[in-house]
This record gives sequence, C-alpha cells and structure tokens, in this order.
Amino acid sequence: MQVIQRVVELRQHLEPLRQAGKRIGFVPTMGNLHEGHLQLIRLARQQADIVVASIFVNPLQFGLNEDWEQYPRTLERDSAMLVAEGCDVLFCPTDREMYPNGMETQTKVEVPTMTNILCGASRPGHFLGVTTVVAKLFNMVQPHVAVFGIKDYQQLAVIRRMTEDLCIPVGIIAAPIARADDGLALSSRNGYLTAEERPRAVALYQALCRAREAIAGGRRDYATIEKEARETLAESGMRPDYFSVRHARTLEAASPDDRDLVLLGAVYLGKTRLIDNVSVSI
Repeated sequence: MQVIQRVVELRQHLEPLRQAGKRIGFVPTMGNLHEGHLQLIRLARQQADIVVASIFVNPLQFGLNEDWEQYPRTLERDSAMLVAEGCDVLFCPTDREMYPNGMETQTKVEVPTMTNILCGASRPGHFLGVTTVVAKLFNMVQPHVAVFGIKDYQQLAVIRRMTEDLCIPVGIIAAPIARADDGLALSSRNGYLTAEERPRAVALYQALCRAREAIAGGRRDYATIEKEARETLAESGMRPDYFSVRHARTLEAASPDDRDLVLLGAVYLGKTRLIDNVSVSI
C-alpha cells in the first residue's frame, strides 16, 4: 500500500493509473477504523480497480466543545488494517496540506438544504465542514466512485446533493450499516462507552425497530410515534437529541402520503453521542 501525504504526490501516483483505464474507488475516513470502515473498503474493491482511502480528522466539522483534540489518532493500526484489506493507496494529509491558507479563510462549500435539521441543528456548522472537506478530497483524488456508510444517513444525503448540484463526476455508493451482534451500529465513538453503558447502547436501535414495525403495521401518527420513542429512550437512561420520521430522499418531515421513509435517532448515553437509522417502504 502506498502511503501519501501530499496532494501533488497523490495526483502523480494516480494519473498514470487513470490514463491506463483503471477505475478508482475512494473511501474517506477520519481513521480509528473498525469493521464498518473495512466493509466500505471491500465494497469499493468490488466497484473499482484501485482503492484509495483517506484518513483526516477534519477540524472544520467539529464544533465548540466537541472532541476534535480527543478524537483517537491510530494511524499505525489503521494502516495495518487497510493493508490487510488490500487497499492500494492511503492518503493522510496534514492540516496544513488540507487547508494551506488556514481554516479561517478557507473557501467553503455549503448545501443549503438538509443541513440545519437533525444532526445539523445539534451541531451548527458541522455539515459545512463535511461538504467542504469532501469536495476538496474529491478534487484531490478524482475518483470514479466514492463509498459512504448509511449509518451517517444525513451526511450521505447531503453529499449526494452536493455532488449533484456541483456536477461532480463521482458516483456515490451507499454501504449498509455494519452492526454488532446485538444490533448496535458500529462507530468509532462506541469506544467512548463505558463497560456499564455498552449493553444499554442498543436501546436506540431497538426503539428504531419498534417504530419501523409500527409504521409497517399501518400507523401514520408519526408525531406520536416519535414522542413514544423519545420517552422510551429517556426511560432507558439515554438523553434523546432527536427521534424523527423523515422522507427518505429530502429528509423533510414525513407526511402520510410518503412511501419511502427513514427513521433517524440521536441520543446521549453518558458522554457519548450515538446516531442510528432504519428505513421503511410503505
């Protein structure tokens, strides 16, 4: 696996492969890899000849009082995991390489829809940082396809909209949520859970599944379903951030006539913020 830190070297390495007709797949990450990330790499391998992964803990998408400084940096371990999965290139730029003129004056890419609701309401500016860094990475790597996990459903929807609006020639591939045996969605932040909190963390997924079953069974009183779920989560010792039934593509509040829905939830368990989602078609 080729490990590259500078954009100029990345382009020099990839351009001959592109000219030779190789299809390039890209998996952007913030490192601290787990099985969910590795599933993205495997899906990229199925879709492309050359797999590029990036590791960059993007300060632009962390808000005040968030965990950018504490976010685990495990580059050596991550590199070994990528080598084992047959990743071809690891791009791990420095902050200066990614933002050569500093973050204060960095040109930013903003998606005006879907970014001030749900996680965007709780984390102001988060998606501005996500879309800016992903747009830059797309320009740096110039992949044919890029793989993102469905676990970050709102992020996936926002990136799809950005790619469409800016006519970026990158196919966006959605990867299913990787889950632990008890159903907890795999996440780097699961490592923040204490031994006592970890078994309780599955309550979010269970609440989402119950709500999905209620809707599949014919209920359309979405506001009541949301309220019931929040109450159940609070009773289980979690602090609900949101629990919402939304239109699967636009993320607007679901109406009784909508057929493709996504149920999204975010909670705090101790100091850890967990997110998850499930989909249902009526």
